Amino acid sequence: MSSPSLKSVSKVPHIGIDVVERGTRSRSSWLRCGIGDNVEFSTARLETYCFAGWEPVVYDALLVAAAVEIADRSLRRSGLKWEREIEMRVPVHDPDRWNDPRVSEALLEALDFLTGDRWSIAFVKRRAPVAPPVQGRFHLPEGVSAVIPFSDGLDSRIVAGLMALELGEGLIRVRLGSKTADAQGLPRRHPFTSVPYRVRPAGRDFVESSARSRGLKFALISGLAAYLSKAASVIVPESGQGALGPALVTVGQAYEDYRSHPLFTKRMETLLAALLGHQVRFQIPRLWYTKGETLSQFVKACDGGGAWQNTWSCWQQTRQVSVDSRKRQCGICAACMLRRMSVHAAGLSELLQIYVWENLSAADFEAGAAASFPRKKITGKLRQYAIAGALHLDHLAALRSSPANRRTLTLAAFQLSRSLTMPEAEVGKKLDRLLARHETEWREFMQSLGRNSFVSHWAIEAAI
Repeated sequence: MSSPSLKSVSKVPHIGIDVVERGTRSRSSWLRCGIGDNVEFSTARLETYCFAGWEPVVYDALLVAAAVEIADRSLRRSGLKWEREIEMRVPVHDPDRWNDPRVSEALLEALDFLTGDRWSIAFVKRRAPVAPPVQGRFHLPEGVSAVIPFSDGLDSRIVAGLMALELGEGLIRVRLGSKTADAQGLPRRHPFTSVPYRVRPAGRDFVESSARSRGLKFALISGLAAYLSKAASVIVPESGQGALGPALVTVGQAYEDYRSHPLFTKRMETLLAALLGHQVRFQIPRLWYTKGETLSQFVKACDGGGAWQNTWSCWQQTRQVSVDSRKRQCGICAACMLRRMSVHAAGLSELLQIYVWENLSAADFEAGAAASFPRKKITGKLRQYAIAGALHLDHLAALRSSPANRRTLTLAAFQLSRSLTMPEAEVGKKLDRLLARHETEWREFMQSLGRNSFVSHWAIEAAI
């Protein structure tokens, strides 16, 4: 059941999202989110999630994930306070199931924790059931033991390769894109070839870019895939820097980023068990290793170890970082900087021309960009974005050496020990080793760029 209107409790930004079927009116003053308009399901792609039989709860869970994404991106955060209040009404096939306190409370707990907002969701009965998609025959080997979210990202590619050595055909890849190209490289009759829906703004445009709810989308879709394939585990393909770093080092007034953190995945385990009656365990096998260490192991252990070079890490949109009408990675966001540092740590190299910022050793930020990159695109905002990316890695490298951070690391070890059911002392040692390795890799990367590098000028703790 929905809680009393959140709008009256405080003056933080508030929005109401009414998810409605076609031909149904929405609440006045609430943003209308039309099924078929703002959330568009692909029948062919939905089939890949319904190969074992039509289960309306799977469709409803996908709809919830889509509606949460639209709500999250439709309300701008205040510059002074991170928190927002978001109310939603969602039509489902079995509202009693979704309004069961075990399910609704687990969902709100996961959402509140993940996004740093306050959510309220009411589930109502659909006017008309969704027509079951045609069932097809898909390749699903016997004895599936784990699923792994799979994309063009570096972590995704290398961790999937390493886990395949251990699990063989018992590992199922779940594509997290929604474009046709996202399914390339997978057999035509393979389950989970892409996210089976697209979202469009319920207003004029999406206005919020933090998009913390993506963590729920990816975890829920992966959990559904595990449920449908009767797998016991979801493999989270993140290194320790990616899973723990964003929660340990925050930017300004931003809320901690828990998208791949064990504290969040534990909450998702609770939600999936309550909703589906299926126990799924989220595992992060590379939690205590850096991305550089994982990349090095992948190259040594996997046939076709050079496949990592075809991956993509950049967070920037294509229109902002194209060079001569060709898509490139920016090379200076936090994700690109971590990639470049990791490649260096693994003793590897890649073509500089895959990045807009080809030369990180340049003394001047603008001079580091490709010669043909339009200078008018080098804005103050882009420069601040680059500084933030470098400082995130720099501050993470300084965590263990500063007495001021001791309480932060002690608390982190305590929380991780509870969610991972490991002794706190053991967690503390593993966390310290991870941070020490990151510090070494960062300092060596800075040394490789030279004292005059614009990145070195920004990096205080790793200054040479």
